Amino acid sequence: MSEPNPAPERRGGEPRHRRPAPLLFEPPDAASDPEHFFDLESIEDPRELLGRATELALAFRAAADRAMEFQAMAAAQLADPGRFDRLPDEAIAERAEWTADYARKMIEFGRELMRDRTPE
Repeated sequence: MSEPNPAPERRGGEPRHRRPAPLLFEPPDAASDPEHFFDLESIEDPRELLGRATELALAFRAAADRAMEFQAMAAAQLADPGRFDRLPDEAIAERAEWTADYARKMIEFGRELMRDRTPE
């Protein structure tokens, strides 16, 4: 698993969140066709195919980055010493299928994210 990596910052120090391309949900019958992927196989023009495939790749990347930030914040909340039901780092690692070392890094990253989002 990769290391925590916040979204690139823009001027002013705020994380930059790009609006990803819309992800259209796959119809249920698409699962039976292994070649079917967001209708890309039906696009014949290579320019259009490259454009839509790039949009999807960027959208998935942005979604993965956001999901990782939420993972980090949840891990930080679960490790909060002020919680009566606090979980040890190893338990958080096991739940998220991380190593204990990676869990500690994600917990710290989550604390940083929550600190940055809390108005002073």
